[in-house]
Amino acid sequence: MSGARTKFYVDKANGKMSGVCAGIADYTGVEVMWIRIGTVLLTLAGGFPWTVIAYFMIAWMAQKKPVGLYESYEDEKFWQGVRSNPTRSASEMRSTFRDIDRRLADIEMYYTSRNTRLADEIDSLR
Repeated sequence: MSGARTKFYVDKANGKMSGVCAGIADYTGVEVMWIRIGTVLLTLAGGFPWTVIAYFMIAWMAQKKPVGLYESYEDEKFWQGVRSNPTRSASEMRSTFRDIDRRLADIEMYYTSRNTRLADEIDSLR
């Protein structure tokens, strides 16, 4: 399923016309309003026939976004980060796992060391 989460989809559920701008916003993580404003400005600034042609070609060729692609908002933001910079995402995950590993080692050291206060608490619970 991770391959499906890194692809571009047209987001017709959140789109105004065909969902192309909403799909670009979902893919990049940029607010959809800014994508729409940029598209209109690009069209008015001299890209009139090409932006309209590109818009309709994308609407015709791109797949519709599957329902339930992301499980939560955090999941959506994570995959947007993976698409924008996979190297940074991998290093962040490595850093997170290193931190979890360090914390687990601290917990293990606390419980396996000679800790008389902890032993007294455990004995008092028996």
